[in-house]
Amino acid sequence: MRNQKNDNHILNECVLYFKQNAVWKRLFLGFEKKYYSYGKFSGRITLKNLSCSEIEELEGFFAESFHGKKSVTISSEKFEKALKNSKYSLVTPEEILTAFLGKTLLGKTEEVKQKEQKKKMVEEDFLTQFAKTPAVKCFALFNRILKSYEKNNLQQWHQFLWLCAKVYNALPYRKNQKLYLPVFAAEISGNPHAFDMGTTEGNILYQVILISLEQRGLVVESSGLFPAYKRQKSYLLAGILIDDISNYAILYQVRAMKKDRSEHQGMLGFFSEKNMVQVPLNIISEWESIECIDNEIYVVENPSVFAAICKEKSCMCMNGQPRLASILVLDLLAKSNVKVYYSGDLDPEGLLIAQKLRQYYRGNFVYWHMKLEDYRKGISQEYISDKRKKILERIKDEELLPVAEAIVEYGTAAYQENILEMFME
Repeated sequence: MRNQKNDNHILNECVLYFKQNAVWKRLFLGFEKKYYSYGKFSGRITLKNLSCSEIEELEGFFAESFHGKKSVTISSEKFEKALKNSKYSLVTPEEILTAFLGKTLLGKTEEVKQKEQKKKMVEEDFLTQFAKTPAVKCFALFNRILKSYEKNNLQQWHQFLWLCAKVYNALPYRKNQKLYLPVFAAEISGNPHAFDMGTTEGNILYQVILISLEQRGLVVESSGLFPAYKRQKSYLLAGILIDDISNYAILYQVRAMKKDRSEHQGMLGFFSEKNMVQVPLNIISEWESIECIDNEIYVVENPSVFAAICKEKSCMCMNGQPRLASILVLDLLAKSNVKVYYSGDLDPEGLLIAQKLRQYYRGNFVYWHMKLEDYRKGISQEYISDKRKKILERIKDEELLPVAEAIVEYGTAAYQENILEMFME
């Protein structure tokens, strides 16, 4: 019977012996890799570019001459034989490798088995902990978006699974609420920036939101015209506002019906008073339909032009690049079969916005004061750079092409403010 205390003493002495020369570390690291492949101490290790001292060290242990060799191949059998003929014969190669490397040897098959056992335990724990919550049915769906972590980092996989469940269960729409993203992030993690775009957690939040929409039978189509549309609309349907303060639409002489079929009294008041109103995304998201005078609306890019045309017709100001709030208004207008008259600046960016809006709108959409004659009357002294002119290559709408060609020819932009009197006619 082996004496455990004596064996430990011999093993410690053995490890100290092998740590005296770096050649053994090279050899044992090689055998560690072989152990991972075969699940046992096996294989052959070739040591290259050996120094004279390393050659002498190997010769001393293996009792064999390697004189003049720059590389030596050591098999597991050769090592075991030499070990049995040494004063360390009572310890095994596996014990030496474990003690020398400071970690338990693990074969690939055993590693996979252990990993599967851990994953099974995590799944069982998940199903138990979230048994009475909506997230309990989504384990496989969460795992789908965390596949890379499941393969490479079980600890993070475990952590992010719990994050998915917490987010899924706490989405504000479940309580008919709308929360700003930083507020929601603080409630979940204590950090208002936890779900910022570009972070791993931010991406996980978006993927969980898409899962929640999928489970509710909701689909938000991607829009090549407005790349941020799908993300912003998906967050909104989950009850999360990415940016409500600067995300608004400016309206005039517009009435709105809410989803409960009642009229929005605030919009009715502004309609009656003939006042323009800046409506945040949060409010627009509660509307079911929009009513405009004569079933028409005049939409312009610039606030100063908007202010000038607000008289007897329904109007909207885009105020530059269309935000989600304005796009949702367009959706409601199309639903109500409202005819849109749109006017923007006659420069590369303005033409591209106009083209995108016309392509997006599912209804009657007419360009207003965006013809060649309008360009000539509103021309400015602002030079258009070659980089900005490149944008005009994307203009394909036949009604806008004459203006695009004129911008290339003259090299300058035309602005709505320069033909303001034409809008007021």
